[in-house]
Amino acid sequence: MSTRSTPRGRGPTSRAPIVPDRIRRIGDDGFAFLPNRFLRDGFFTSLGPDELRLYVLLVLAGDRQGLSFYHYDRLCSLMELPIDRYLHVRNALIEKNLIAFDGTRFQVLELPARPRLDPQPALRSRDDLDRSDPATIRLSMLDALGRTDDHDR
Repeated sequence: MSTRSTPRGRGPTSRAPIVPDRIRRIGDDGFAFLPNRFLRDGFFTSLGPDELRLYVLLVLAGDRQGLSFYHYDRLCSLMELPIDRYLHVRNALIEKNLIAFDGTRFQVLELPARPRLDPQPALRSRDDLDRSDPATIRLSMLDALGRTDDHDR
């Protein structure tokens, strides 16, 4: 059994399952899986929240070849997205070479060599910061809730 140190000096961590009789297996009820590369090579962090949700939904819905036949209205309903947002998300996954779409069917593709990262535009105005800067958004939320940030203490 392999062990490794955990953060903050809590001692070794066992690699043995926590609940051995509940180990996941790919069986007759589905083919869905995400390869470890999805996390390790940065694909997970390269996707926005809605992109990640649609990608995982298509992985779960796919057959052994990654094909699924979910119609856009069903996907919009499941994800609670308006159609314009769905189209933006779907097209982003196509551009990132993660899925293919022929107008009727989706195919989740084998992962490309590396994720395609969208360049983030510079935040130049107060409005840009209010919409896109995580720290500014956090402070606005804390202000709205009447709380202070623990990091400021």
